[in-house]
Parts: sequence; structure tokens; C-alpha cells
Amino acid sequence: MTACIFIFIFLTAVIALLLFHVRKKKAVKEDTSRAFSVSQVPQNSPTQWDTGKTGERYVREVLSPLSGYKKFLLNCYLPKTDGTFTEVDVILLHESGLYVFEVKNYSGWIFGEENQRQWAQTLPSGKGRSTTVKFFNPILQNKVHLKWLREYIGEDIPLYSYIVFSDRCELKKITLTTNEHIVLNRRNLIYRVRRNAELKGAVLTEEKIDALYSKLYPLTQVTEEQKAAHVKSVEQKKQHGRKTEEPKSPKGACPRCGSALVLRTARKGPQAGKQFWGCSNFPQCRFVKQIESTPASIEE
Repeated sequence: MTACIFIFIFLTAVIALLLFHVRKKKAVKEDTSRAFSVSQVPQNSPTQWDTGKTGERYVREVLSPLSGYKKFLLNCYLPKTDGTFTEVDVILLHESGLYVFEVKNYSGWIFGEENQRQWAQTLPSGKGRSTTVKFFNPILQNKVHLKWLREYIGEDIPLYSYIVFSDRCELKKITLTTNEHIVLNRRNLIYRVRRNAELKGAVLTEEKIDALYSKLYPLTQVTEEQKAAHVKSVEQKKQHGRKTEEPKSPKGACPRCGSALVLRTARKGPQAGKQFWGCSNFPQCRFVKQIESTPASIEE
């Protein structure tokens, strides 16, 4: 009798444990499906979700406590004279002026100079190695946004340029030669914008902000076809840029030891983030050759 009771209790515990795991697995699956439906759209859709959209929402959330009358515009498609658009990630309309944000939700190390056409993102690739990815200078990108925003508004209104990177990345070496642009991590954004607002003071009335918002808001309501055309145009420019920016391999072998030359990226020192040709026989041979090619520009 005692053995039967023990077996019954044991079997009940096993069944309960199995049911618990089944329910847990089902709950995880439902949560994943729900998260996908909220944050993503179907594969191959023109508006396929990406981390950039999340970064834009974070920027708005971070700046929500900013005092003063304000309004936000996300994904504003400014028209250009050639019939295409340039997309602004976030625009803050505030008493102190218009803040134009280019949002980069990147990780890794970031290297760049204000007037350099290509910046570098360095990511660990395992076993002490790293991979470097080039991307178009976001300052130059935001200059395009400022240009067409001024053109569309048609008024002399203070515009401020901010390049906002994710808190997951480290701005390893960013060289700025002017005070026209702010490059920072998202965690420092509210402080810098608040300081600028206090310094500049209120230059726009609530009525003026409302009028500007009414004028710009329709530019955030573009059709899916227009968005798809814009994405296609940007991708074509990027593909063209990749073809022209890839440095050509220098003729011949290493002049010192005769080994092949390979493309490398500097990780330290004043040239950090820049590419160069180095001897494949490194460290026995330390010959390097600078890259002289100039990458093509991409306007987004």
C-alpha cells in the first residue's frame, strides 16, 4: 500500500513538472510572437523594422522631460528639388529652436572626423580579433537634412544638429573642427539639449511652433510606396558608394620582404579607424602603405 502511494505521488510530480515546462514554453512562444507583431513588420516589407526606429523612439522618450513648449516629429521626409526625399529621424520643435537628430543605434567602437566622408564602426569578432564596418559620416548626412529643412521652412529659424549614438557603443575617437554639430551618446542628450535651450532662451512662440508643426507634419505621412522608393534609392547609393570606396590593391608585393599586402584597419594611435595596406608577414615585416582613394558620398 505504501509503495502504491509513493508511486502515485511520484507520477503526479512528474506530470506536474512536464505540464509546467509545456506551459512555460508556450508562454515564451506567445511573448515572442507578440513582441514581433508590436515591434516588427513582415519580412520584405518596405517599412521592415530595424534598430534605428527603436533608437528614434528612445530619443523622444529621453527628451520628454525637457521643460518648455515642444513637439516632436519622427521620420520626416523632406522633399528635394530633384523629386526625391531626405529622411530626418527626429525633429524637436522647441521654444529655443528646431533640433535635428540623426540617430545611430550602433554598438562597438566609433571613429570619425567631422569632414571625413566615411566613419568606422569596430566590432569584436572573437579570438581577440575585430571587424571594421564603414558608414557614411552622419554629420554630412545631417547637413543635408538641415539644408532641405531650411529650404522647406523658408524662414530664418535656429536649427541645431545632433548626432545621437546608442549607449551600447563607445565614441572612441570623434574629431570635431567646428561647433556646428554635437556628437554624443543618448545618455548625455537631455543634458546637452537642456543646456543649449537655457543658453539660447525662448525664440519661438507656442503659436509659431504649432504653425511649423502643421507645416511639417504631413511630411511624416508619406505612403508606403514613397517609403519603399526612398529605401531603394538609398540602397542604390550605398551600393554605388561601396563599389567606389573599396580601395584598389596596390600593384606588386611588399617591397621589403616580397610578401603579399593585405588591407588592415588601425585600432590605436592618431590613425585609429583608418584603413591601410600592411605586409602579410607582420610582425616580422612592418611595412605599411597609406590608402589614397577617396570614397564616394551618399546623401540620405
